[in-house]
Amino acid sequence: MKKSFTKFLALGGIAVMMLASCKKDETKVVADPSKAKGSFTASTTTPALSKANLDGEAVAFTIKSPDYGFKAAVSNSIQFSTTDDFSSPKEVSIDLKATSKAFNVLDFNNILLGMNLPTGVSTTVKARLKTQFSGSVVTPTYSNVISLTVTPFPLTSFIYLAGAYEDWAVPSANVDSLLSATSNGIYTGVINFPAGKLDFKVLPTKKNYDGNYGSDGPGKITQGTGNPPNISAPAAGLTWVTVDMNAKTISFEAVKYYYSLIGSATPGVAWNTDTDLKYDNGNQVWQTTVALTAGEFKVRRNHDWGTSYGIPKVGADGATLASSDNDNIPVTVAGTYHVTFALNAADNTKAAYTLVKK
Repeated sequence: MKKSFTKFLALGGIAVMMLASCKKDETKVVADPSKAKGSFTASTTTPALSKANLDGEAVAFTIKSPDYGFKAAVSNSIQFSTTDDFSSPKEVSIDLKATSKAFNVLDFNNILLGMNLPTGVSTTVKARLKTQFSGSVVTPTYSNVISLTVTPFPLTSFIYLAGAYEDWAVPSANVDSLLSATSNGIYTGVINFPAGKLDFKVLPTKKNYDGNYGSDGPGKITQGTGNPPNISAPAAGLTWVTVDMNAKTISFEAVKYYYSLIGSATPGVAWNTDTDLKYDNGNQVWQTTVALTAGEFKVRRNHDWGTSYGIPKVGADGATLASSDNDNIPVTVAGTYHVTFALNAADNTKAAYTLVKK
């Protein structure tokens, strides 16, 4: 019996020791973010940005995440700022396991434009690595800061269509442009071709006819030698024109929707005469300058009341129109006004507008 009791005490002691050991094993490692910082280097501090090299590398960053002394699930991002305190940074997420991040000229220039930096002007931009525990509220850690000297460029570029629709007048404010949003050589825009005035040329500038492009057969354009034949639109009316300067091709598509003003404030018979808006290819809005009287109006599609835009009855903000549950747009003082109208790309039941007295 005594032996049994002694064995029981021994086993109990071992159990107590095991419990004590388990408690020690439960001790947690707590990271102090202030003591762990990543490192961050750049391939250049003066990225060369040019429309001629959109696919070329602008800058590459080498990334080393902070060492917390244990495996940690973290997320990394690069922050860009024009201020030392990074109060309103532009942030770009990067892959969790990435050890580097390269930006081509197009993407990096877009980041800078997204920061509202002036184009054609040298500006200092700060960059740093931000590291955050994934799904954690722990304060992020930040790497060293790199200063970059950048000169962003305006990304859009234009070509011009001169022709019978504007009486072949060059230079002239009536010469319409086609827009390439990314300077990739593909230009698009809306041209209104009146009946019997379908011929035109494509111009590199709107100053003169030097280097003009003409027809090289159906759907093709060429500079040729001397003065190539005119290009002809297939039909009169509002036409979506696409010119691919890389492939030297041109295509046409009738515009499905167009917009106009109508009401008691617009010219002509009240609520019975449309004042057409012209598509501004450069700013990608429908617009016109028109004499308005005190009264009201709406914007409608295709001279028809099937779809019209007015002031929202709920949530009016002075800058947005809605195509349902809306009120007329008021004009309190007669005068000449510049009106713009731009559909919301994500929701065509809404549109931005401006009504500015000149």
